[in-house]
Amino acid sequence: MVEVQAEAEPFLQHQEHGGSLRKGCDPLAQTQRSKLQHRRARINQQINKEMRMRAGAENLFRATTNHKVKETVALELSYVNSNLQLLKEELEELNSSVDVYQNDSSPEAEAVYAGEDEAISVPMIPLGLKETKELDLMDPLKALISDHFGEDGCFYEKEIKDFMNLRQAMRTPSRNESGLELLMEYYNQLYFLDYRFFPLNKTMGVFFHWYDSLTGVPACQRALAFEKGSVLFNTGALYTQIAARQDRSTLKGVDNTIDAFQKAAGAFNYLKENFSNAPSLDMSAASLNMLVQLMIAQVQECVFEKVTLVDSHRNFQAQLQIAQEAARVEEAYSLVYQMMTQPPVKDYVPFSWTTMVHVKSEHFKALSHYRAAIAFCDYNLEFEAEVPEHEKAFLQFHVNAPEGPTLDLTLQDPEERRKLGKAHLKRAIMRHEEAMRIHGLCKILRKMDILQEVLSSAHKRSLSKYSDIDDEEDFFETGDAPDIHPKTHQKPEIQTPNVSKVKVTDIFHRLGPLSVFSIKNKWKPARRAHLVRGDNGFGFTLRGDSPVLIAGVVPGGCAEDAGLKEGDYIVSVNGEDCKWSKHAEVVQLLKSVGDEGVDITVITLQNIDAHNMADKKSLLLKHNKENSRKSIMNSKSASTLLAGTKKSSSGKRSKSSGTLGLPFTAAGNKAP
Repeated sequence: MVEVQAEAEPFLQHQEHGGSLRKGCDPLAQTQRSKLQHRRARINQQINKEMRMRAGAENLFRATTNHKVKETVALELSYVNSNLQLLKEELEELNSSVDVYQNDSSPEAEAVYAGEDEAISVPMIPLGLKETKELDLMDPLKALISDHFGEDGCFYEKEIKDFMNLRQAMRTPSRNESGLELLMEYYNQLYFLDYRFFPLNKTMGVFFHWYDSLTGVPACQRALAFEKGSVLFNTGALYTQIAARQDRSTLKGVDNTIDAFQKAAGAFNYLKENFSNAPSLDMSAASLNMLVQLMIAQVQECVFEKVTLVDSHRNFQAQLQIAQEAARVEEAYSLVYQMMTQPPVKDYVPFSWTTMVHVKSEHFKALSHYRAAIAFCDYNLEFEAEVPEHEKAFLQFHVNAPEGPTLDLTLQDPEERRKLGKAHLKRAIMRHEEAMRIHGLCKILRKMDILQEVLSSAHKRSLSKYSDIDDEEDFFETGDAPDIHPKTHQKPEIQTPNVSKVKVTDIFHRLGPLSVFSIKNKWKPARRAHLVRGDNGFGFTLRGDSPVLIAGVVPGGCAEDAGLKEGDYIVSVNGEDCKWSKHAEVVQLLKSVGDEGVDITVITLQNIDAHNMADKKSLLLKHNKENSRKSIMNSKSASTLLAGTKKSSSGKRSKSSGTLGLPFTAAGNKAP
C-alpha cells in the first residue's frame, strides 16, 4: 500500500463552477500516439490474463497430489511463462520508447538528430506513460453523497461525469504543455476528491488499476494515494517525452530539453521522497532513484551539446573544456549503468535501456578522448601570453599526469603534442568500437538506424583523424592516454514541476466549502425551521462566512422555539442555497423577509464540541489580522432581524485550500 508522507494541501483558487475541462487526445484518432496507446493497452490486458492463468495453475500445482495432473499443469505453466516472456519483450519494445521518435514524422523529431558533424546528437531515453483502466465512479459517489452529505446523489450526476471525463482525458495526454496541464489539473482535482469522499479509517470500495510502465505488470489498490502517485509518475514521464522531441540543433532547443529533463527528475525525486511501499516496481524507491540519475545524466548530455553549439570554441582551452564535459557525461551514464545492473533494478529494467546507457557511456568516453586529441593536435601556442592559461588548463585536465616530457615541453613542442593526441585518439577508437559492439547485442537498438549512424560516424571521424596525424616514420610505441578529469560548467538541477500554475475549480463545488462539507465531518439530519419575526427579531446571532454559523440563540425567542441551536450552519434560506454565501448576503436575505416569515434549513455537526473548539482557536489566531468585525446588533424597530447584543466574529473561511500535494510549486511553499 502507498503511504503519503507530509502531503500538503493544494494552493487552488475557487472559481465559478462550470469551467471548461481540458481534453486529452482522441484515443481513436489515427496518430502515432493513439496507435501506441492501443498496442500498450492490448498487451497489458493480455499480460494480465496470462498472469491470472499462471496464478491459478501454480495454485493447482501446489494443491494436487496426482502425478499426472502435476505433469499436465507443469506443461501448461511452461506455455504460460513462454507467452508472458514474449508479451513482456513486446511491451519492452514499446515501453523503452527509445525508438518511438525515430518513426515520428514531426519536424521536431527529425531535427533532434540533425546536428553538425561537430555536435552529433545521440537519441534520448524517454519513458512510456503508465496505463490505467477506466474507472466508473457514478454509483459509488452517488451513494456516498446521499448517505454522508444527506443530498440526492442524482443531482450531482453532471459533476461525477465531469470528473470521469477528466480522468478519461488524462489517460491520453498530448506530448506538449497542454498535456502536462491536463495531468496537473487532474492531480489537483484528486485533492478535492480525497478530502470530500475518501475517509481515513475505511475505503470507499473503488479500485484503481494501473500497469507498471517498465514491466506491464498490473497493480490494483483502493488507496487514492496510488492514483496520485501514478499521475505524478506520468507527469515526469511526459516531461521526458517532451524533452526527447526538442530540436537540439539549436541553443533554444537544448535549453528546453534541459528544462524538461530537470523537471522530470524533480517529479521522480518527489515521488521517491514522499511515497513508500509502492505496489508497482516502477514507483519503488530503487527504481525512482535510478530514474532521477538517468534524467540527470541526460541533462549532462545536453550541457555537452550546448557547449559544442557555441561558435567561440575554436581554441585549445575550449577543446579541453568540451573534452571534460564529455568525460562528465560518461561519468553520469556510468553511474546509471551501475544502478541498472544492481538488484533489484536489474530484474525489471528493459534490456534496451541498460544497453543504451552502456552505449552512451562508452560513446562519450570516446568523444572526450577525441576532443582531447583535437586540442593537442590542431591548436598550437601562437602568443606567449597564452602559456600560463594553457598550462593551468592542462594541469587540471588529466586525472594523472601523462608520462613523458615536462609540462612546458609537452605544450610547446608540436611533436610531443601530436604524440599525446595520438594516444588519446587510440583510446577514442577503442571506445567507439566497444560502443558499436554493445549496440549490436540489443535487437531493439539495432533497429535504430539513427543511433547506428551516430556511432558509425563518430568512429569514422576518429579513424580519419588518426590517419591524418599518423606518421609512417613513427618508431615510438603509442602509450596509453591518461583518463580525463570530468568537469562541467553547468551542474544539473532537480526542478520540481510547478503544478500551482494550473488553477482549477472544485468539480463538486456545489456540495459546499471543503472545510465543512468533507468526509471527515459527520452531520445530524438536516432540519428545516419556519421563523416569523417577532418584536425582538428572529432571536439569534450569526457569525462567519460560507456557510454562516448561528453563534447564539436568545432564550425564549422564536429561533429557540423553532429548534435552532448554537452551532447550526445555515445551508438555505427560503430554498436558496447558502453554503457559499457571505455573512452580509445571508443577513440581506433575512432582512428582505416579510410578515409571512422565512424557511431556514440548517445542519449540525455531530462532533460539534470539537469543531467549536477548533473554530474558536482559529478565530483567535485571525484576531490580529482582522481590522473589523461584522456585527448584528439588537434593535426593537420593525426592521430588526436578530436579537442579542453580541458582536459576531467574522469567521471567514477560505474557499481554496492550501497548497497542492506537490509542495514545490508556488513561491514560498516548501516541501514539508
